[in-house]
Amino acid sequence: MKPLHYYLVGTGGWFFAFGIQSVVFAWLVTMVLHESPGMVGMAQMSLLIPATLFMLIGGSLSDRYGGRRVALVAQTAAAIAPLYLIAMVLTERLDYSSIIIFAVMMGCAQAFVTPARDGLLNQVADGKIQRRVLQTSMTQFGVQMLGFIAASFADRTGAAFILMVQVAAILTGSYAFYKLDIPNPSPTRSTRSLIREVAGSIVEGYRSVIASPSMRAVVIQNCAMGIFFMGSYIVTLPLLVREIYAGSASELSWMNAANALGLVLTITVLLRFGGLRRQGRALIVAHGIGSVALASAGLGLGFMPVVACVFAWGACGGIAMTMARTIMQEQAPEGQRGRMMAFFSFSFMGSGPIGAVFSGFLVDQVGPETALMISSALMFGVMAVIGLTTSLWRLDSSEIHANSGT
Repeated sequence: MKPLHYYLVGTGGWFFAFGIQSVVFAWLVTMVLHESPGMVGMAQMSLLIPATLFMLIGGSLSDRYGGRRVALVAQTAAAIAPLYLIAMVLTERLDYSSIIIFAVMMGCAQAFVTPARDGLLNQVADGKIQRRVLQTSMTQFGVQMLGFIAASFADRTGAAFILMVQVAAILTGSYAFYKLDIPNPSPTRSTRSLIREVAGSIVEGYRSVIASPSMRAVVIQNCAMGIFFMGSYIVTLPLLVREIYAGSASELSWMNAANALGLVLTITVLLRFGGLRRQGRALIVAHGIGSVALASAGLGLGFMPVVACVFAWGACGGIAMTMARTIMQEQAPEGQRGRMMAFFSFSFMGSGPIGAVFSGFLVDQVGPETALMISSALMFGVMAVIGLTTSLWRLDSSEIHANSGT
């Protein structure tokens, strides 16, 4: 197999497992333990907090030791978390505290896997960054959709069996990273200087992001997306399913799969007809339309119309997420891609805990339907400001290559 194929298998293993986790985690907290909106938000925050604390360190370690090595170790270690949760389920000791322990373990693993995997992409891209980003995104959301479908059987098979499938997927991806034949960098400094080197590399990465108007705008929109969109996805939508439509794991899976299907179809179209030249403009417009689609899910039209709205939201996300990732990949200075993609992931995942708590608070105060509309309106406003006050609207691929020196 080519390095790109091993990379896609490794990525696919992680995201198949992540698809299972997205449904099962929300199902356990929201419907099995039947926690309040505030506690659901706190549980999701526990899953995301480690990304805030360790994502930038993960990016620095990736640049120092090599993305393959860091991804292999972190993804293999991630299998411990679902094994722990399986033990809690089988011994009938599952409670809120065990959910939190699982969330923290998985969050720590993700903080190292994500920047390492993203930093590897350029090494297997053969100079075709936007196309490889599209292929990776299609793999990511395609197998994630399969994970959602697998998790829909949790009501019938029980959580332990589905979690074992998650473990198998994680380890399959780890094996693919093990087989990935690309060189690792040779650290020139001693291990004793690691802390100083990591701190220095984080500062260097931060300065590189701030120095680029386009990357700076992408990071800002990522923060807004983490607060208003991720919070809605992981907190408000599961509570909408429970409180308005009396659903369970199956309905959660339908909603998540619809979102992923929209992402995959959009990415397939982009792959078929080629990349977009006005990448910044596509990013802004996609988020604007996506905000309207998500707000429509709060109009009380029935469950299947909600699924259709989430599908449309996902279709817009397919454009927005790939354009944002492409801009970051192409503008990142050589030798700093791990750190640049760590900042990219950090800005999104690090804002997620705020979004989780914010969405839980909104649902407590106004209910899930109104909460969706408020979050969507705020995201629309942020993107309007970015479009009017930054150079992102005018950015195109020729400018990206000129800025990156390629």
